[in-house]
Amino acid sequence: MHISLKCLYICTNSTRHASHQLSVPGRVFYFYALFSMHYDKPAIHISDQIRLLESRGLSILDKELAIHFLKNVSYYRLAGYWWPLQEDKTEHTFKKGSQFETVIQLYNFDRELRLIVFNMIERIEIAIRTYLIYDFSNHYDPWWFEDVTLFKNHTYWKKHLQSIKKDISRSKEVFIAEHKKKYHQDDRCPPAWKTLEVVSLGILSKLYANLRNNLPEKKGMAEKLGAGNHTYLSSWLQSISVVRNICAHHSRLWNRNLPTPPKLLTRAPLPWIKAIGVDRHSFYPIASIMLYLLQTISPDNHFIQRIEDLLAKYPTIDTKAMGFPEAWQEENLWSCR
Repeated sequence: MHISLKCLYICTNSTRHASHQLSVPGRVFYFYALFSMHYDKPAIHISDQIRLLESRGLSILDKELAIHFLKNVSYYRLAGYWWPLQEDKTEHTFKKGSQFETVIQLYNFDRELRLIVFNMIERIEIAIRTYLIYDFSNHYDPWWFEDVTLFKNHTYWKKHLQSIKKDISRSKEVFIAEHKKKYHQDDRCPPAWKTLEVVSLGILSKLYANLRNNLPEKKGMAEKLGAGNHTYLSSWLQSISVVRNICAHHSRLWNRNLPTPPKLLTRAPLPWIKAIGVDRHSFYPIASIMLYLLQTISPDNHFIQRIEDLLAKYPTIDTKAMGFPEAWQEENLWSCR
């Protein structure tokens, strides 16, 4: 590891936590030592990766299995699944009894979980897209998303519209190409029922959140889905969008600290969970929000059954690592069929 030393000179009277301090009448000078670390670890072969893991205490009973996964999944991707098995996170040594086969079980569970979750998010995303297209196009016009007067923050509106136009320009959809060809003299975007079909859930969630709060259609969407008011639905859509991207990019969902904690209802018109004590950075509250929305959007979703079947297939999985409480199956939301 190569380390370079740099000095940062600051002149101030209020800065704290300096590494070095020099007093001069009327002023205080602080000197910070900043270490710049250069990554210099070389790539190593599969056989060396196996020896490294074994030297750190990970038992590998089936070498062929290990070779297969290290070749086809990669060492670094699997590292997210053996991280909880490590006793010393700095030295990367494993707890006694840790096995590579446990890592593969976690990986396979997570892969199957993402497929289930992505299937459910698809239903939610399509419904939200449809509500925005239908409700707002009929109450305003098909180009409502271009109308700055409907939005709270005009800077955000401009930024989101630029993202929408980029999505349109990149789209390979036949209906977008045909629209451009037929209406090439119309400098507007295609109407909402075309445009919003090619933008991401992330942009849809931002469009909804930035709509003026006094618009009855914004309130109506939240009420339609049992969300109480738009602040909850805005929060939910942003959190679901993050999980959608995790699933779409095949990233780890199990045992993940999610960056956008959703707001949780204290009272709900439909079966819901006890929100007190729930880790809002975990997967459980977002899974619960998804199930809550699916009660309206897709009542025959089978989400509960598919989660239960998956956990039965992998009985050693720690559901607490996803934020699930002990009696989650007894919650009103998760016990309804």
